[in-house]
Amino acid sequence: MGMTMAELTEAIRQHIDMEMDPEVACGMAEHALGFFGFYDRIIDNALEPTDRNLFYMFQDYDLLTTESEETTLWDGREWRIHYWRFKPELRERVEAYMNREVEVVEVDPFGDVYGDAGSIWMREGDKPRNPNAFTSDHWG
Repeated sequence: MGMTMAELTEAIRQHIDMEMDPEVACGMAEHALGFFGFYDRIIDNALEPTDRNLFYMFQDYDLLTTESEETTLWDGREWRIHYWRFKPELRERVEAYMNREVEVVEVDPFGDVYGDAGSIWMREGDKPRNPNAFTSDHWG
């Protein structure tokens, strides 16, 4: 049982970048799912180098994992076959993420842009050495 397009799209956004454009994540998901089809795993030899790089990136972001098996060829040599598959717990993590309770935080769009910035705009050399430097006491 493989991942759906919506599940993998959300997993990509969740693991790589929540600010990612959904269309970009959907394109990545569609590209990856195009290899898997209705199967749980695919053979590594079916991938071009650029596609393999995408799969390595997905592995780095904890979306895919690898597995291998060995078989004996007719002439007695051992042959190792490498596969890619989605992490077994990925679907549950995506479902838990999608069903979580999100606390809505209201942001005032007209709020104070600079907040309590005060002294961050002053460089060390710009700070007055004499507290009376710009008062009438200084000129008197």
